Amino acid sequence: MVSIVGAGPGAADLLTVRALRRLGQAHVVLYDNLVSAEVMALCAPNAELIYAGKKYGDQVDPRQRQRVINEAMVAHARQGKRVVRLKSGDPFIFGRAAEEIRYLTEQQIPYEVVPGLTAGLAAASLVHIPITERNFSNAVLLCTAHTANYDFEQLDALANMLRTGTTLVMYMGLSNMPQVVAKLQAAAGPEAVYVSAISQVSGPQQRLVTALLPDIEAALAQAALPMPVVFVIGKYACSLDELAAHLHSVS
Repeated sequence: MVSIVGAGPGAADLLTVRALRRLGQAHVVLYDNLVSAEVMALCAPNAELIYAGKKYGDQVDPRQRQRVINEAMVAHARQGKRVVRLKSGDPFIFGRAAEEIRYLTEQQIPYEVVPGLTAGLAAASLVHIPITERNFSNAVLLCTAHTANYDFEQLDALANMLRTGTTLVMYMGLSNMPQVVAKLQAAAGPEAVYVSAISQVSGPQQRLVTALLPDIEAALAQAALPMPVVFVIGKYACSLDELAAHLHSVS
């Protein structure tokens, strides 16, 4: 049996109860790069911990690496072990869980998926950004800054949605912010669009940087946020705390 488990954004107390239970039951845990040490400490004391992480820019062939992960899950499951494939956030949100499930299905290995709290949505709540609000923002789109081929063809469509009031929650955007800003600014025109960047979501070093779209590159350069960073972008993508402070200052 393989349990594909979402580890949430990082803080151990944001795990689901089911995820915690599976970690305590596992004989083998194959864990991703972004799973925190705090979460890993909750694994069963006698569990075999196998690093299965993928890191941006590590020059490792992703297909070969995925093949090794797939084969390891199957090999341990066939030995009768309880296997946890531990992924940061939610397994089905930019987590490649679908590829692993297809392989498990081909090999006739039973599996389950344990949902996790994805970093983008957790970040918005933790810094008090209401990504939906009646009469303001009635849609949210989870996206990446680039496609799997590292092009930016989807940004035109995202820009059009932004103009209608949709809030974008963007992953993997820090190194591509010049392309993102150029595309979104062209569509947004003179309307004010906020960009909130949240670094190391839910961790002790979590940081927030908020700026208007034309100013975000300079703000990020000054802040030097460590990765991983998620972005909340939209007309209303501003913390209620900052908004309250602004209203107080002009009153």
